[in-house]
Amino acid sequence: MRTRIALCVLTVVLVFPGAVNTSAQEKSAITVKGSSINNGVVIVDAMKGGKGYDLECNHGALSCAELKSGKYLMVELPANTGMYDCKDVQVFAEGADTEDSNNKLGEYCLNNK
Repeated sequence: MRTRIALCVLTVVLVFPGAVNTSAQEKSAITVKGSSINNGVVIVDAMKGGKGYDLECNHGALSCAELKSGKYLMVELPANTGMYDCKDVQVFAEGADTEDSNNKLGEYCLNNK
């Protein structure tokens, strides 16, 4: 019986790896100061916990958007996930359900200032 349970758990972990990664996501509030486009890159000027960050994405990409000034929710993705070769983050409207990817405003590369 224990072997069956262990096999079921192992199957779920291997078939649905995203289910395990959701616990590794860090959510935090950010304040966007503004956005600009420079050489085909959207650069969003953001603050998190008093520290400045640039969120960057490729202009024209489906999940790349210039964000207006205001408050948002940022979800840091686990290592080796997302569309960029850096620390990937997804941005949602403040109070949005971050479990529903349809609520995502954009996906960005997170850079310290």
